Amino acid sequence: MSGEEERLSLYTRLVLEANARFNLTGARTEAELATHLADSSTVLPYIQSPYIDIGSGAGLPGIPVALATGAETLLLEATHKKAKFLKETTQALGLNVRVVAARAEDAGRDPQWRERFQSATIRAVASASAALELTAPFLAVGGLAILQRGPAEPGEAESLSLATSELGCAAESEIRLGGGRRLILVRKTGSTPPRFPRRPGVAQKRPLGG
Repeated sequence: MSGEEERLSLYTRLVLEANARFNLTGARTEAELATHLADSSTVLPYIQSPYIDIGSGAGLPGIPVALATGAETLLLEATHKKAKFLKETTQALGLNVRVVAARAEDAGRDPQWRERFQSATIRAVASASAALELTAPFLAVGGLAILQRGPAEPGEAESLSLATSELGCAAESEIRLGGGRRLILVRKTGSTPPRFPRRPGVAQKRPLGG
């Protein structure tokens, strides 16, 4: 077993142990978590350093990405219990990863993090346009937003097109992964206007273009 495989095995054990104590992720078995790990690997070709995983949760895909690439990584997670797990787990894995316990809407306005990253991942957000609003402020011009999505919802293309123009971005491509899963790649082409991201929860309740 390689060093990376050993650390992924340790990561799997730590996630499942934590999940027995509190609701960390919907994956309850090693097999279910293996599916998430495989899903995480689909973003690897598009990662550039520095990299941010927004709403990292149990560390998916951020921790597998950091293990595979060695990219300078920030894991952003609003729930303090999950952020604590991420800090303890990255230390146990020997990863030089920073964990920040904050909402994307707040961290995205922080000069320390705004327009700093070359790549960003985000998953489990209601709409693609909302996901992009939470992601774009973190990206430097030229950086890439990697939106992990399920099946397309009605009107998604139109609302995302309007969102990209407002956020200083341009849609680049859509990667179909099978089983309805997709990656939407969006390039940062100009500075995101200061009014974005909007207040916590607004992007999800009133998505741009929606």
